[in-house]
Amino acid sequence: MRSKRHVVGMFVAAILLSAIGLLSTASAAEPQNRLDAILARKVLRIGTTGDYRPFSYLNPDTKAFEGIDIDMAKSLAKALEVEAQFVQTTWSNLMPDLLADKYDIAMGGVSISLERQKQALFTIPYLIDGKTAVTRCGNEKKYQTLAQIDRKGVRVVTNPGGTNERFDRANLTKAAIEVYPDNKTIWQQILEGKADLMITDASETRFWQKIHPGLCAVHPDKPFNFSEKAYLLPRDFVWKAFVDQWLHQAIETKEYRAIAAHWVK
Repeated sequence: MRSKRHVVGMFVAAILLSAIGLLSTASAAEPQNRLDAILARKVLRIGTTGDYRPFSYLNPDTKAFEGIDIDMAKSLAKALEVEAQFVQTTWSNLMPDLLADKYDIAMGGVSISLERQKQALFTIPYLIDGKTAVTRCGNEKKYQTLAQIDRKGVRVVTNPGGTNERFDRANLTKAAIEVYPDNKTIWQQILEGKADLMITDASETRFWQKIHPGLCAVHPDKPFNFSEKAYLLPRDFVWKAFVDQWLHQAIETKEYRAIAAHWVK
């Protein structure tokens, strides 16, 4: 005759085996990484600000996102054979929204930074960039160096929450730093004489001087610092490996170059 202790032991063992079986079934059914989750969902969620031409711009007329990284996002979705779903964010909320799982990847002229790298991952870079100034044409010689910019009476306008504001606050102590919330119209502050200049990515200064007569980039070929642009990812190395390989192929096959040339003419 079995003892009471033996019967209880068999009962506990049966419960444990059942629990393990349920966990194994659940684990087998659930995606093990973000790549599998995206493929199962059939939707790629792309976080983008829509205020940074030529990379990401929310067209007020069409109500649709457009730009270099918008086309690249569509290319990535096509490679995955899923739908591209754009999620608007801001520079201040770029990282919080990624950590809150509001999107799978952030695309739109994102600069690589060690501060961002502490919480997320970046793809391989697709563009070498750096900070320089853009000002009213005729003033370029006045702002050739950071020392010339960092003087009392100089008004530097910046958009909040991104690498532009961080660069200004790290390098300027005498110039007045004025935060302007709308990155889509911030260039008007310079043209209207409400600010003397803005320090931003050289790629953006080149674009501005092409589409806004009266604005001139200050030595965009020799920026004040070195930076690179890449796509921002959550900490999932399987997902990163796929996006890295897709981006590597897009660069080597000149797909990225063709897309960029379409938006920067």
